[in-house]
This record gives sequence, C-alpha cells and structure tokens, in this order.
Amino acid sequence: MSAGGAFGGNRGVRPVPPEKGVFPLDHLHECDLEKKDYLACLKSSGSQSEKCRQFSKKYLECRMERNLMAKQDMSELGFRNLDEVDTAPYKKGKLETLPNEAKEKKK
Repeated sequence: MSAGGAFGGNRGVRPVPPEKGVFPLDHLHECDLEKKDYLACLKSSGSQSEKCRQFSKKYLECRMERNLMAKQDMSELGFRNLDEVDTAPYKKGKLETLPNEAKEKKK
C-alpha cells in the first residue's frame, strides 16, 4: 500500500516553497516586448541563451520594475558587466541589428 495516496501527496512531509519565491504571471502583458525580443534572439541564435543575455536582463529588469518579481541586484541573478557579453552574432552573420533596433528603424 502506498504511503501518500493517489490524491493526497506525500503525507507528513511539509512542502518547501520555491527558493526565489513567487513568480507571478504577466497577466497585463507589461513585459511582452522584452519577452518577444528575448524569444526572437533565442530563435535566431539556435536556442543558445548565452548569446541573448542582454535581452534576458532587460526582461528581468522589466519584471522587477513592475513588481512581477522581487527586486534583486542583477549580479545575484548571474549578470555582471554587460560589456563582457558576446554580441558577435549580431555583428556578423545573419543579423545586422539587434531585434529592438530593427523595430525602431521601421518606425
């Protein structure tokens, strides 16, 4: 016989909250532009997230500004100087501009 039951979970063991706390959904789509830029970068870089760190940072900053996540120093989230980030895929190869710059040029 199982200790937890089909719907009761593991009885007697206390649940552990997530390490970083609650991460609410962006129901009002306040950070959609930043999210779309990041996803476009991931798509164009073959899902290599290290090449899209500047977009990831902008997305997290947007979420912090709008209280969609706890405010933290970016160094605690794995970001250091953005100058150290490799932006070579945008200088060479297919993309000549960053996704935001391309949108601004169309306006």
